[in-house]
Amino acid sequence: MAIHESGQMYLETIYILLQKNSYVRAIDVGEQMGFSKPSVSRAMSILKKDGYVNVDEDGAITLTESGLNIALTMYTRHTVLSKMLMELGVDEQTATEDACRIEHVISEKSFAAVQAHMEQVTKMRVEARDQ
Repeated sequence: MAIHESGQMYLETIYILLQKNSYVRAIDVGEQMGFSKPSVSRAMSILKKDGYVNVDEDGAITLTESGLNIALTMYTRHTVLSKMLMELGVDEQTATEDACRIEHVISEKSFAAVQAHMEQVTKMRVEARDQ
């Protein structure tokens, strides 16, 4: 089943929060995203029903394997695209905001090209620094 952009954003947010905290609750997700409790509750129900998250009896949210895969994809895209835009001279805030929009619509083929280019740029910098 294809996941919508909003679902991708929720999964990425949960992933980021799990990197900082031992557990994540719906209220944490809502605070991070600026969404209301009812909106987050509805989203968690859909993500749980579709097999992307688990929610235990205490309200702790974890990502399933498929949820983690999507979250990692979105996080990687966001990180690489943000860095690329900043490399081009875009300020950090604008780069981050634009990357958030681009990450959901860029094709796998185009993203792979961007990622390969950024890896090459990084490699060239390291080699130049080490000389």
